[in-house]
Amino acid sequence: MSASDSRRLAWAYLSSVVVGACAPLNDLIASVGVEEAARAVREWDLPPALVKRTEARRHIDTAERDLEAVARIGGRLVTPDDDEWPAWRMVGFTGIDTRRQPEGAAPLALWVRGSGSIVEATERAVAVVGTRAPSDYGDYVATELVSELAAQGWTIVSGGAFGIDAASHRAALAIEGSTIAVLACGIEQHYPKAHERLLEEIAARGLVVSEYPPGTTPAKHRFLARNRLIAALSDAVVVVEAGWRSGARNTAKWARGLGRPALAVPGSVLTATSTGCHQMVRDGEATLVTSAREIIDEAGPLRLPVRGSDDAAARDTDGLAGDQLLVYEALPAVGSREPRELSEVSGVGIDGVRGVLPLLELAGFVGSDDTGWYRRKRA
Repeated sequence: MSASDSRRLAWAYLSSVVVGACAPLNDLIASVGVEEAARAVREWDLPPALVKRTEARRHIDTAERDLEAVARIGGRLVTPDDDEWPAWRMVGFTGIDTRRQPEGAAPLALWVRGSGSIVEATERAVAVVGTRAPSDYGDYVATELVSELAAQGWTIVSGGAFGIDAASHRAALAIEGSTIAVLACGIEQHYPKAHERLLEEIAARGLVVSEYPPGTTPAKHRFLARNRLIAALSDAVVVVEAGWRSGARNTAKWARGLGRPALAVPGSVLTATSTGCHQMVRDGEATLVTSAREIIDEAGPLRLPVRGSDDAAARDTDGLAGDQLLVYEALPAVGSREPRELSEVSGVGIDGVRGVLPLLELAGFVGSDDTGWYRRKRA
């Protein structure tokens, strides 16, 4: 067995043990590597935070079977080892306090159906979500918005559910655009059952994605956790019709936490299906949009949580704070440093350093080469 095969088996094993988001396991992998983390889980040689989480399933190792089952349906496991891993999309998770929101950890890995690359498919992507029981108006608006967005090359991300989700996927497919369905179950399953044909078409022409291993069944908490991935894989989240209590509003909340714009389409004040959209706009939780052009204006470029105004950040480091400033100041004026050395000099944990560096690079403060990370001269 090659080293890459053994690592992939380790990722698959750990995915089936925790079945979802698990910040302590992410931390362990970052510290000791995926294979050593898998050994520690099997032997229960773990930090206290992981003992309870792995107790029920650590003795079950279906990794090889899961990988073979997914391969038979044209799927694969995409891990942080792979070029296809959407690393930039995961940067937003570094800003979430998983002690308060344990479900807000970055996904361990992604199970994927479809021949396209996740990185390429999400280069320009907008999530369109909403109620499972839309009005004729909601169906029409979703279809029109998605048709124009997809025609301009934007990938449409949604959850494969009834209602606005389905209308959005179908509108993208109708004009041969790109679409991604993010599931709250294993990718080999068709949920809801009535969408078997739709999900097969998405897999054939787009991507079906889940953080859950084969055999995982849908559950309420998995839908809520799934929503963060819909937001993470997108440049903005658009809500088209949502009730007062709605999973779509939950997706918009994740968008805000991940540094993405949350957008809402207005509806009739006489219908319950738009009360959630109106409330989000009223409370300042979402920006009102009425056209694809307005959505594109809000969606690009990707907004990342580097603090301060664009003008201030362009002049000096006044826009940096917290770990961003500590890591930047740990870089030498001349030369470069590796993340481990930056962690020691700055006092920021290695995971924090690895999360901050891409943000600093996108903001133009730092660059990297074979020798490590270095400061960039700014105009």
